Formats: sequence, structure tokens, C-alpha cells
Amino acid sequence: MIKEVELAKAYRLVNTGPTCLISAKFESIENTISASWVCALDYDKISVVVDSGAFTRSLIEKSGYFAVSIPCVRQANLVMKLGLISRHQNAAKMQDVKLFYQDKFDVPLVDGCLAWLVCKVLTNKTNQSEFDLFMGEVVGAWADTRVFEEGRWKFDECEEELRSLHYVAGGEFYTLGKRINVKI
Repeated sequence: MIKEVELAKAYRLVNTGPTCLISAKFESIENTISASWVCALDYDKISVVVDSGAFTRSLIEKSGYFAVSIPCVRQANLVMKLGLISRHQNAAKMQDVKLFYQDKFDVPLVDGCLAWLVCKVLTNKTNQSEFDLFMGEVVGAWADTRVFEEGRWKFDECEEELRSLHYVAGGEFYTLGKRINVKI
């Protein structure tokens, strides 16, 4: 079941450093790319690195919005495909990618993921042009209650295929392990 996440806790969705899928749409054109460099900046702000040559980047720049979808183990092949194939060279890249939309947001989200954030671009031309860095204010967030509930990930309670992916290099990913609670 998909449930809305309180915006003040949306940073927790990316705080574990998962590999993400970045989506955008302008007019009727949609695209999604894989991204390892997604980071919480504040409780309701995140940053993503989107290369200047990426098809998705032009959609972000034109629309002023992007989405972050957090894929799981069972989507590892999709993550690799979306990271290796450019829509500049393959117009059919998205034909097998199932997208959906949440009410009030015209930004595509990737189906089957663990969590989703819709972000409004906080324009900073210097960061965008020199570092390919986009900052966004989270305006909507949702998560699959099987793995995220009450502001907390539940990876140690879920099936292995529902854990987040953490990309290293050369097609190699890791997943998160057991939770450790420290009381001070």
C-alpha cells in the first residue's frame, strides 16, 4: 500500500544513500534515468546530479520539476537499463517502463518502487551549469508501507527483494542490512 509521507520526514527516504531513478516530464514527453548521487539537504530539500547531456535534464529544466523514485532489488535490471540507455539514441527507451502519477502532480513516478518524492527545482544556474547539481524542494512524498512506515525504513523486516539498491560500480549493488539502535 502506498501512503503519503510527512514532508518534514521526506529526507529519511534518501538519507540511506539509495540508488534512485530521476524522472521528469515536459508537455507529453517523459523520461527516467538512474542516479547514485541523490542527497538530503534539509528536512524538505534534496539534491540530484543530472549530467548536462542527459535527456531527462532538459525535461527538468523546462518543467521546473523532477521526481525521485527509490527502486528495490527486484528492479536492479531496470535500474541498469535506465542508466545505460539514453533516450537521445533510443526513442523507445521508456516503452517497457511503467509510470504512474499521484494526484495533483504532473510528474511521472516509476511503478514498483519503494518510495517516491516530487520536487520543485530551486533554481541555481551556477550549480546547475558548473556541477550538474539540481536542488529541489520536496512538495510530495509517498512510500510503500511494507518497507517504510511512521517515518522509518523496515528493511530488516521485509523480503530481500524489497530492499533498496546501493550502486558501487560495474553492475555491482549492495543492499542494507540489519538495523542497529543506539540509546544514549
